Amino acid sequence: MDNYEKIFQELTHSPDDYSVFREPMDDAGSHPENFVDYECRFAAEQLSRFNPAKILDIGSYRHFLMGLMAHYPVTTIDIRPRKSSLTNETTITGDAASLNLPDNSFDAVLSLCALEHMGLGRYGDPIDFRGDLKAMNEMKRVLKPGGILVFTTTIHHGQPAVAFNAHRIYNHDKLVEYCRGLSCVEEKFYSHTLMKFCEIGQVTTHPRWWDVYMGCWRK
Repeated sequence: MDNYEKIFQELTHSPDDYSVFREPMDDAGSHPENFVDYECRFAAEQLSRFNPAKILDIGSYRHFLMGLMAHYPVTTIDIRPRKSSLTNETTITGDAASLNLPDNSFDAVLSLCALEHMGLGRYGDPIDFRGDLKAMNEMKRVLKPGGILVFTTTIHHGQPAVAFNAHRIYNHDKLVEYCRGLSCVEEKFYSHTLMKFCEIGQVTTHPRWWDVYMGCWRK
């Protein structure tokens, strides 16, 4: 902020009954956005379009879920025990690779930035290098016919990779393979370099880096 010291002194000597102390901040400029904003925007648009009555979430951003639960009841799965005080949340402790839920039971399954972590032990889950594929098959199993799977994950152009034990990095062919049996509604991609949605051809080719895949698929 220009003239910080001058304005500080004016506030210090103002007649109002506030104490004044220094804590300089400057967040002017364009509104900050990153890949999480784009993922949440994509998910919100898909859920708004289909308006599902019954939602299962596996590992999505907690703050996004709390906003979502202002409008929808949501069942959440977490490998770590957690209690919730939110009336619209049903919590289940368990492994996404083996869901104790009936077939064809949810109108939408949501999983933002979670698939790439499954089975690598990062969050206390058992090591299973096919845990992500098993989890994807479980998401498809519990989805009702006509229901939607909305998920986001890592992507690059190149061989699928494991940055053990942080996450995997997929390529588009691998993600399409994982979604076998579903029909694609919409796909979008986010480039960290461009800091915005991009075309698939603009996704990074770096073997150890990743951009973001966003997909909505229908059963």
